[in-house]
Amino acid sequence: MPFKRYVEIGRVALVNYGKDHGKLVVIVDVVDQNRALVDARAMVRSQMNFKRLSLTDIKTDIKRVPKKRTLIEAMEKADVKNKWENSSWGRKLFVQKRRASLNDFDRFKIMLAKIKRAGLVRQELAKLKKENAA
Repeated sequence: MPFKRYVEIGRVALVNYGKDHGKLVVIVDVVDQNRALVDARAMVRSQMNFKRLSLTDIKTDIKRVPKKRTLIEAMEKADVKNKWENSSWGRKLFVQKRRASLNDFDRFKIMLAKIKRAGLVRQELAKLKKENAA
C-alpha cells in the first residue's frame, strides 16, 4: 500500500501554512474533498484546507465533532504531545527553532566547538591509521 496516513476523524496534523503555522491539530470532521474541520487545545475550531495540513502518524480515538473537553481528554489519553516530541519530525522542528533563535555569539561558540571536535576526530583517526600500518 503506498499510503499510510489517511485523512480520518482523529488524525493529528501539523499546520504548515498560515497564522497557525507549526501547531498540532486534530481533524474532527471532513467538510468536503478539500477541507476539514480541525481543533486543538489553544485554538478555535475552524475549517482548514488540506493543503495547509501535513498528516502525522499519530491518531486519537474520537467520534465525529466531539466537544472541546472530550477532544482534550482524548489527546491526553493518546499522549499526542509526548509522541510528537519524541518523533524524528518533532525533534527536527524543535532543533530548527532553537537554531533560528541563536545570536551571533552563540553561532560563533558552536563553530569553535565543531572545529575542536573535528580536530579530536582527526587525531584519533591518525592514531588508528598508525596502529594499522604497524
